Amino acid sequence: MNARLILLPGLAADETMWEAQRTALAAWAPVVTDIHMQGHETIEAMAAALLASHEGEFVFCGASMGGMIAMEAARQAPARVAGLALLGTTARPETPEMRQVRETAIELFGQGRAMEVIEANVGFAFHPDNARDAVLVRAYLDFVERAGAGQLIRQNRAVISRPDARAHLPALRCPTLVMCGDRDQLTPLECSAEIAELVPGAELATVARCGHMLTMEQPGAVNAILTAWLERLPRRA
Repeated sequence: MNARLILLPGLAADETMWEAQRTALAAWAPVVTDIHMQGHETIEAMAAALLASHEGEFVFCGASMGGMIAMEAARQAPARVAGLALLGTTARPETPEMRQVRETAIELFGQGRAMEVIEANVGFAFHPDNARDAVLVRAYLDFVERAGAGQLIRQNRAVISRPDARAHLPALRCPTLVMCGDRDQLTPLECSAEIAELVPGAELATVARCGHMLTMEQPGAVNAILTAWLERLPRRA
């Protein structure tokens, strides 16, 4: 593989989300992007800015919202994407039910009640076993708190208005890996299975005893799957 490996965090997340992967994937010199933190208002704008940040080809590895940005970047510049790894994400547009949940959360963020919302979200973000891991949960809460209310509001609005990626996925021709926790409540396995069915030749991997936060909950399994996939990527002229 001779393309730049970019790791895209999820909503309000930073390099902490990819800490275990940065070490395991060191041979590919991964770069964690903060493009979602740079003030762009839409998934489309984030993807365009990401593509403009470097020349040449990319392998995008995106988790949750990061996967949405990766899929949009592949739509905008398919010839520049040498591989896609999509972890715990969805190609579907926002549902009315989730839009209402996010709008309510945005109101609370604006009232300075961000941690009240995020702490209540732990049970949805993690597998029940991992939700009891105080160190793991603290790392999650810390990076969300670092992001702050402004980022939470802007990024949630970007997710609400995200495009329906299902329309362009069948046209993709790059190697694609789709990965999901078996107990992901935020982007259930059916969402990953749908992506894998739409992208020609895509691989689907399920991680056991895992919720939405794959890279932090089951780093060993995630690293093994990603490493094996990256090793199979062809070099491109």
